[in-house]
Amino acid sequence: MFDFKGAIFDLDGTIIDSMNVWEKIDIEFLAKRNIDMPNDYMEKINIMSFEEAAKYTIERFNLKEKKENLIKEWNEMAIYEYSNNIRLKPNVKEYLEKLKENNIKIGLATASPKELYEPVLKNNRVYDYFDTFTTVEEVNQDKSYPDIYLQTAKKLGINPQDCVGFEDILTGVNTMKKINLFASLSAMIMALAFMSCQTDSDSHEHSFSEEWKYDETYHWHEATCEHKTAVGSKEEHTFGE
Repeated sequence: MFDFKGAIFDLDGTIIDSMNVWEKIDIEFLAKRNIDMPNDYMEKINIMSFEEAAKYTIERFNLKEKKENLIKEWNEMAIYEYSNNIRLKPNVKEYLEKLKENNIKIGLATASPKELYEPVLKNNRVYDYFDTFTTVEEVNQDKSYPDIYLQTAKKLGINPQDCVGFEDILTGVNTMKKINLFASLSAMIMALAFMSCQTDSDSHEHSFSEEWKYDETYHWHEATCEHKTAVGSKEEHTFGE
């Protein structure tokens, strides 16, 4: 069913529905300093570690604060949400279960620190599906560099070329493609369409439409899963924004 041995997942915006939480945090954080959040701010910091984001924020807004203080404030603002309120994207758990049933190893490659990824995965009862975890802090590079994906594949004990990667931002997708890790816009679309299909996948043959688009605001707009039922009739499922 799957033609890969390992799956490497981003966390925020891919597995969990957290981007609205970070938008709220960023707006409130900057508002405390009488700064309106620029339209490109979230896009710039999404791929960074907390340390890199703190450095960038201090330099961009000329803040007279220390990096560690910004990181502490962000963690304090986020940890309650990650521990209690943030939920998985639709059907993520079912997709992870299907991967494990097919002996696919699963790794997490995230810009979020352990203080955030661990409680949100445990609270949503999917922590144990993951075989390994890697953060941008651990590799000292953001996701415009391949280090985090190479390290995750290494921890899984699988050649990167035998892994598939799932990201919600173009930077991560393009970086994975550079190391021949199967990652493309269609890879994410296929997973989303598969996860959106509510029909028992063991009794259906799935194929995926090429009708999809991805815009500059980093949102998936459409994915279609087409499959033939056991009796030969055809059904179609569409994954919306």
